[in-house]
Amino acid sequence: MIYENPILRGFNPDPSICRVGKDYYLVTSSFEYFPGIPVYHSTDLVNWLQIGNCIERPEQLPYGQAAAGQGVWAPTIRHHEGRFYVTATFCGLGNVIVRSEDPTDGWSDPVRVEMDGIDPSLLFEGGKAYYCTNQRDEDDREAISMAEIDVDTGSLLSPVRVIWHGMSSLRPQYLEAPHLYHKDGWYYLLAAEGGTKENHMITAARSRSLFGPYEDCESPLLTNRHIRDGEVACTGHGDLVEDERGQWWAVYLATRPDKGWYSHLGRETFLTPVRWLDDWPAMGDGRGHLRCEGPLWAPQAVGSDWQADLSCRQPQWLNVREPVRERYLFWGDRLHLIPSREKLSDPLGRPTFLCLRQADLSCETEVEFRFEPQADGSEAGLAIYLSDSGHYVFCLRREAGRKFIEVRRQGGQFTPVRLKAEEGKVRMKIEASGKAYRLSFAFEGQAFREAATVPSLSLADAGRAFTGTLIGIFAQCDTAKERDAEFLSFRMTEKNPETGPGVFHKTVLAGNSEQASACRIG
Repeated sequence: MIYENPILRGFNPDPSICRVGKDYYLVTSSFEYFPGIPVYHSTDLVNWLQIGNCIERPEQLPYGQAAAGQGVWAPTIRHHEGRFYVTATFCGLGNVIVRSEDPTDGWSDPVRVEMDGIDPSLLFEGGKAYYCTNQRDEDDREAISMAEIDVDTGSLLSPVRVIWHGMSSLRPQYLEAPHLYHKDGWYYLLAAEGGTKENHMITAARSRSLFGPYEDCESPLLTNRHIRDGEVACTGHGDLVEDERGQWWAVYLATRPDKGWYSHLGRETFLTPVRWLDDWPAMGDGRGHLRCEGPLWAPQAVGSDWQADLSCRQPQWLNVREPVRERYLFWGDRLHLIPSREKLSDPLGRPTFLCLRQADLSCETEVEFRFEPQADGSEAGLAIYLSDSGHYVFCLRREAGRKFIEVRRQGGQFTPVRLKAEEGKVRMKIEASGKAYRLSFAFEGQAFREAATVPSLSLADAGRAFTGTLIGIFAQCDTAKERDAEFLSFRMTEKNPETGPGVFHKTVLAGNSEQASACRIG
């Protein structure tokens, strides 16, 4: 059956997957965004629904210290004896584990693991749990290391031992993202090498003994590093899963590059079938592709249309770092944003900003809201956001006692656009088409008219280039107190459904949409 990659479109890097019966669960990196570590569910590997987030309480992790590109890195999800475990690195804190018996019903507080390195992974074997990271050897060579741990406390139950130094012919290699599997008497170790950019790859080793020695696979299992100006780049950081029919698959990250290797959408989640040849895994033809064929059992849905339920927070919504709860008020069928003096441009700020991963290269976002600013410097509207140092603002703003529709850019060369505003509700629309955005607005009873067309954000705007573009609503001000912005609707839709599926073709609420009282963010 033919299917299209990515299977998760938009900013969804570092995928990890596990199966429980006929159900599949997948997590990806979230970096400085809150809630952290999105959890997706599928019954067919190509149609995915976000069912929650592992980190959804601000007290779980110290997001206040997470600058652009920091925060949560490289989660791994595993299931053992009726319980899900997710482990990840939180920059500045170290490696942590959370657990849940039902991923739709919340996750535990994290426990800190007494092991260094990043990109942690778990293997349950013979009633024991083994923890694996890229902790280096004593001679500071890049390495994959492992120890037995207590998953409930994070304590080490054995010394940390180096088990592999990567493909020797490729060093130095940025060795990371280890995952261990046990199949047919072999222990298989997958890893990522070559860095997260155009030289990224998935490499492998195997051993008859868990702690080695491990022998190298002769060549990378998957890489697009020799293909320049292709439709897929940066393939690497993969995880394996066996489906209920005995067929193996790999999920991995890749980009659909704007130029060279970079994509303003960030790194996305791809899927490829896996064969076993001479007791080695073989991933497709060894390259990442947009159009693939594999032994699937259900057709892939096409198109997406996500209409926000403004009565309560849904799991798809993101904030930059943990939110200030009092600034977000879901009331009835409307969302009130309290403008913040913390701005989208503040490096460690917590702006009043609620956003979504951009659904695809071509999509449309439309919002309707009412805002009556009382002081100069107050504004509310939409933002196209890649980092605090690189984003667009499309807003209703007050300046010199008058209201304007304004478009401006943080970072890069751009002449701000300022158009006269009228009274009443305003609709704003962002039409993404490949490498550009068309920004339009309309006041009550009027047709949309264009405010500006702007190019997509660039690598120079991306900070550490680990994340991707998000689009959302915001409110900010210069004064100590300002009237709230009342948002009446928010919708994100794929503009050209024939380009493939999105991640929003179904919606699950994070709370009760029929509750009568206000629902605050948190």
